[in-house]
Amino acid sequence: MKFFNVAGPCDPRFHYMIPPAPRLPEVPDLVAQGAYFALHAPRQTGKTTTLRALATQLTAAGDVAALYFSCEAARIRQDDLPGVQAALLHAMRTRARLHLPPDCQPPAAWPEAHERFLLSAGLSAWCQRAARPLALFFDEVDVLTGDALITVLSQLRDFYADRPDHAPWSVALCGLRDVRDYKAAAGGDPQHLGSSSPFNIKTRSLRLADFTRDEVAALYAQHTADGGPTYADAAIDAVARLTGGQPWLVNALGRDLAEHHADAAEVGPARVDAAAGRLVRARATHIDSLLARLREPRVRRIIEPLLAGASAASPTYREDFEYTCDLGLVVADPQLRVANPIYREVIARELAVAVEQERLPGPKGFTAPDGRLDMRALLEAFGAWWIQHGEAVAAQLDYHEVAPQLVLMAFLQRVVNGGGFVDREYGIGRGAIDLLVRWPLPDGSWQREGLELKVWHDKKPDPLEGGLTQLDGYLARLGLDSGALVIFDRRSGRAPIASRVGLGQATSPGGRAITVLRG
Repeated sequence: MKFFNVAGPCDPRFHYMIPPAPRLPEVPDLVAQGAYFALHAPRQTGKTTTLRALATQLTAAGDVAALYFSCEAARIRQDDLPGVQAALLHAMRTRARLHLPPDCQPPAAWPEAHERFLLSAGLSAWCQRAARPLALFFDEVDVLTGDALITVLSQLRDFYADRPDHAPWSVALCGLRDVRDYKAAAGGDPQHLGSSSPFNIKTRSLRLADFTRDEVAALYAQHTADGGPTYADAAIDAVARLTGGQPWLVNALGRDLAEHHADAAEVGPARVDAAAGRLVRARATHIDSLLARLREPRVRRIIEPLLAGASAASPTYREDFEYTCDLGLVVADPQLRVANPIYREVIARELAVAVEQERLPGPKGFTAPDGRLDMRALLEAFGAWWIQHGEAVAAQLDYHEVAPQLVLMAFLQRVVNGGGFVDREYGIGRGAIDLLVRWPLPDGSWQREGLELKVWHDKKPDPLEGGLTQLDGYLARLGLDSGALVIFDRRSGRAPIASRVGLGQATSPGGRAITVLRG
């Protein structure tokens, strides 16, 4: 039986997988035209799998010798320019021995050359010897920075006109970054690169897309055909929604479902929700590596106002947005948002990690005899906890602008942990965070409670009226006739915390009963 792969490239002999080559249908034509192009996508979206399959396909067609290889071996040699080039040439030779025909192998020894031109000299000698034009796919090019990146790009650019007899016919640079960000990786100085773009011979810049809903269904159908359970349409919808089609997340959920429900006849959406919860709590390497980026200044300049519901604006907004988008953390379709609900959840948890050190209550004290969650009692308890601990805990969080909201979300998550869910929506430009608490009831149905979080800033009016209007629209969308509005007062001249925290009642413009907590 095959399995869902969550580590390294996919292999059709062992893994359920979407056919890789159709994911980048432009590449064969670009190679045929002798194009130099870039391919970028977030980590673990299938770049390596796709490039390897395309290299095999193109070589088998017989017109070119297409070789995929990784630049990873050059990572530890950044300050040693000859070493960087030698590592790349060694990686090419190793892969060529395994994947290219004998008449397309590199020379037995690389020619001697000046230390700044070892790469171009080696590739030139190889092109003269090979029976076919070379197409080279540089994977993990992101490991090259500073002078190492400049050295590689400049040599590829400088002998581009000598194709195909003395230079590779086609080159693909593959990594997280699009070409526009190579200048920053090279030190940000265009003078070093000789142009505003370090790779101005580029024909195209391709981005590997996430899976569509139909591709998710096709992938999971392979498991069903292999003896696994069937997946209800609603379950496929849930996978597509929770992951946004991010390939690693799709495979990780598939793997979890296969392990936990091997004997099930059918997998429904409730089981997908539970699998997503386990995935979030497991903090897999993919998620950990992504969350490590949250402390980077240019990521923070995008994520922090997004979480606060504010409009991000800074002198470097466009560059910061493009970088954060390239990481896979955010998308704009058309409005800026966190890429998928799973990332929304893990980001909120990661940023509120300090709250986990506090003694937060569990669900026991807030569950009524009929099994329902008592939201008013929960908010009262949070208000009391906030008076004692909240501001001190919020001060420990890195994202200060959204710290109170993160603390409340952590509080709610602790209450529902292991049973219910907290779904988050960040309303960019609305100055609000919308939350939906879902709590399982004994009869198998779900209790749903809508909340909106607002902040009262200096020189701004009381957000109560606007918050009631916004919450009214959110509750209408959810089909709920009541909800809660939480307003954190962060004005510089605010009253002492013990005197301003408390619960009240209000009525929304649509006549809905609203519990108001001020903090």
